Amino acid sequence: MDYRALDSITVTDIKALGIASEVADELHGLLTDIIRSYGNGSPETWCHISKRVLSPDLPFSFHQMMYYGCYKHYGSDPPAWMPELESAVFTNVGQLLERRGKEFLGSNYRDPITSFSSFQEFSVSSPEVYWKAVLDDMHITFSKPPKCILQMNDSPDCQSPCPGGQWLPGAVFNPAKDCLSSKENRSLDDAAIIWRVEGCDNMPVKRLTLRELRTEAWLVAHALNSLGFEKGTAIAIDMPMNVTSVVIYLAIVLAGHVVVSIADSFAAREISTRVNISKAKAIFTQDLIIRGDKSIPLYSRVVDAQSPLAIVIPTRSTGLSMKLRAGDISWHAFLERVKDLKGVEFAAVEQSAKSFTNILFSSGTTGEPKAIPWTLVTPLKAAADAWCHMDIHKGDVVAWPTNLGWMMGPWLVYASLLNKASLALYDGSPLGSGFVKFVQDAKVTMLGVVPSIVRSWKSTNCTSGYDWSSIRCFSSTGEASTVDECLWLMGRAGYKPVIEICGGTEIGGGFVAGSLLQAQALSAFSTPGMGCSLFILGNDGFPLPQNMPGIGELALGPFLFGASSALLNADHYDVYFKGMPRWNGMVLRRHGDVFERSPRGYYRAHGRADDTMNLGGIKVSSVEIERICNSVDESILETAAIGVPPHGGGPEQLTIAIVFKNQNGSTPDLNKLKLCFNSSLQKNLNPLFKVHRVVPYPSLPRTATNKVMRRILRQQLAAEHRSKL
Repeated sequence: MDYRALDSITVTDIKALGIASEVADELHGLLTDIIRSYGNGSPETWCHISKRVLSPDLPFSFHQMMYYGCYKHYGSDPPAWMPELESAVFTNVGQLLERRGKEFLGSNYRDPITSFSSFQEFSVSSPEVYWKAVLDDMHITFSKPPKCILQMNDSPDCQSPCPGGQWLPGAVFNPAKDCLSSKENRSLDDAAIIWRVEGCDNMPVKRLTLRELRTEAWLVAHALNSLGFEKGTAIAIDMPMNVTSVVIYLAIVLAGHVVVSIADSFAAREISTRVNISKAKAIFTQDLIIRGDKSIPLYSRVVDAQSPLAIVIPTRSTGLSMKLRAGDISWHAFLERVKDLKGVEFAAVEQSAKSFTNILFSSGTTGEPKAIPWTLVTPLKAAADAWCHMDIHKGDVVAWPTNLGWMMGPWLVYASLLNKASLALYDGSPLGSGFVKFVQDAKVTMLGVVPSIVRSWKSTNCTSGYDWSSIRCFSSTGEASTVDECLWLMGRAGYKPVIEICGGTEIGGGFVAGSLLQAQALSAFSTPGMGCSLFILGNDGFPLPQNMPGIGELALGPFLFGASSALLNADHYDVYFKGMPRWNGMVLRRHGDVFERSPRGYYRAHGRADDTMNLGGIKVSSVEIERICNSVDESILETAAIGVPPHGGGPEQLTIAIVFKNQNGSTPDLNKLKLCFNSSLQKNLNPLFKVHRVVPYPSLPRTATNKVMRRILRQQLAAEHRSKL
């Protein structure tokens, strides 16, 4: 849609969006005052519009009119949110820089906002100083301190599994112990977990204090000891992310064992694969998962997977809903073994920094999933991401719909508890008004999302009428977001920023993100992660000059705090380093995403490198095409752009898989949509691009981590094309 500049918008235009006459008059008056004071299209103009004019109860079309009208002539990456120095100095990073900025950056230090980019560069060039300062600020404790922060390899040519060196060599500690610690102004009466179960949405939220959390974790750790497992035993969790599973997670780590993360959505075959790769000796699970009126079996899948000893938690207070397999243990019987130790402190098993603490898995859409071990350093990376990029600290309430089977589950535990914040858990679907109300009632201050959840909220308008004013910031990960989705989400909470973050299971957090000390553009990243260096590879396979705009496959500097250094079922060097270019004598680390760096210094994700296509000799990412196609018609929920090779060879033909919002209504004219797609793509992306075919789908195939499986669509469409020949 071609939006008018702000000074061209009339009261009639505002009323045409369904806004009452008296309200339209008032809004237009406010807009006129702002234009008079700050101009017709400046970031300051938008800042005042977002604070003084816009509210969640106004139609989103009016929000769009204001945003796109303000930035009609601005160009790329207009800021949707800007930091203010008065609040920036009170962020975690701001306070550190105000104390030590001149020590770190010398006379170049100005203030936390002006000097943030320099500080990020300092975090890369001076890891010894940076990481010590952050770990001290987070009050991480070591029973034996590290010899140094980073121990480099003797030779840059050494093909060790991880050429990035060893982090925190010699350190001995236990991250779960610090999660449960009451040190540094943290009270045992502080709420550690705030939660609610779906279906109890009109009841007060429940709270578990730090005292209660550690008492429960201690008891489970004692019970694990009673089973006689050796230190370092792999123990799986296949449960929804609820209070009990978090207690179990912390207890396994506290007892010096290794958590094996298995998503509760997996079928028996996938459970079996992960149990066998990890050599897990036991598994915690539930009998059922209750979602609304549905009872979804879970324990039976664990049995079908021929899993080892299962400790089974009943979902209902009435007890287990089925008879257990011989040798398995009920939750009640498991805890009964150590009932006399309730309230007795469990002495945390502290280990070296290189010890494994968690085994997670890639999504495995192309074969056996990669088994990625987290060392004891990785939880510190997760917490440091939250400390820096989302500014998580004591008093915050952190919610992020996820599961312990995926990296964001453990990330969320450490990001919250190591930073002395409260972890907010909703045991139910995040897609409906129940979760939305929980965010309001729990007074969530940092809400994490994946874009598909936002897409669902926006489509159903289920946030209407709820108060999200407690939110200080959002964060988004998992897939590329769209500008309109980010704009809509910000508008639900008075235009609080969306901190985009992109990383990976093998990273333990993010390598590129946003910051509360930088202006944030929609659907974009404003900075490399702290301690991370990014390289966009050109067509020759070598890095483009630093800070130069461009698009290409992303490579990472090898020195990544907390990143993987081994794989259980693949050669780590071959997967992440073999064949990669060198920079300053060091081999770069492969990631596999296509990224763009804009002229204004923002980064945008364009999907996996294997999600690119060649249209008439021009390489383009699926995400780039989808962003344009998604906005062509109001009937579209989402699209997937696929390059399908024709039978017999030749250039890839662009096919758009499309999901409509209204599945039960009449299907829009696909030929007309194809013409609209072509017009929009040729106008906004490349005049040579042409859609060959539009194919409707009830839903897009996704991995369990919600990534669109374009490869599956490509195979289906190619097979369908061949069958018609």
